[in-house]
Amino acid sequence: MQPDLNALSVFALVAEERSFRAAADRLGVTRSAVSQTMSRLEEALGIALVRRTTRSVSLTEEGERLYMQVAPSLAEMRAAVEAAGNLDERPRGQLRLAVSSIAERFLSGPFLANFASAHPDVQLDVNVTDEEFDIVAEGYDAGVRLGEVIEQDMIAIAVASEERQLAVCAPAYRDRFGAPAHPRDLAAHRCIGWRPTPKSAPYRWEFAEGGKEFSVSVEPEITTNDMALMVKLAVAGAGINFGMEECFRPSIERGELVPLLEDFCPRFAGFYLYYPNRRNISPKLRALVEHIRRWK
Repeated sequence: MQPDLNALSVFALVAEERSFRAAADRLGVTRSAVSQTMSRLEEALGIALVRRTTRSVSLTEEGERLYMQVAPSLAEMRAAVEAAGNLDERPRGQLRLAVSSIAERFLSGPFLANFASAHPDVQLDVNVTDEEFDIVAEGYDAGVRLGEVIEQDMIAIAVASEERQLAVCAPAYRDRFGAPAHPRDLAAHRCIGWRPTPKSAPYRWEFAEGGKEFSVSVEPEITTNDMALMVKLAVAGAGINFGMEECFRPSIERGELVPLLEDFCPRFAGFYLYYPNRRNISPKLRALVEHIRRWK
């Protein structure tokens, strides 16, 4: 059968949004039109692609398989059409980004506000998430992560200079319980832990000594996926926190937190904006890349 590219595009949006209504809003059509397109596609393929309930839409196993196969190609076609329709090189349209919650410099208000001000025809859609997934399959233009976890077939642009992870606590906590002299001493301290999802194990704290890296598995009294909450808890004296130095810098400068174990906290390559290796990138994404290079 001849592939119905329009129907496949509609299906991809439904898969991304997990909602007929949201897909319809992005397409500028009615929910009924999306539903009818999906029904025709399922009938032509002879398989069910989605499970519909009154409140949600989920993909069947066959739907998941089809989505993973067609999403990259559809993303390439969207980029090609967008590039052809923007020959004047003016950045415009929605720019979808998936950004790590601890990419402090990128998520700073001034950085994004200045970009938005300079490019009023670009609508930023920033999803702050620590889940790892295929940004192409999920319909994002680009992502921001630590360089060490970015796939090798992606183009990566440094967002900032080297970073480091740091252990910190409130002066009141240090004065009451003392400061650990070595990472192994953390087992005797109250710690504040982080994990990206409820099903994940708490993040192991990573250090280095004599050029060799090692990690410490702490037993946190409090665990959360929100770094802002972790900082507030540390400032309140709840225990020792561990994370990117940039997240703690304002509190350190105000004297609310003090660094610990600095000799065991080496610097490393930080966060990168990354996107698929395509021949032509859209004007809106190119504008963001240029903004990053000027901002650094």
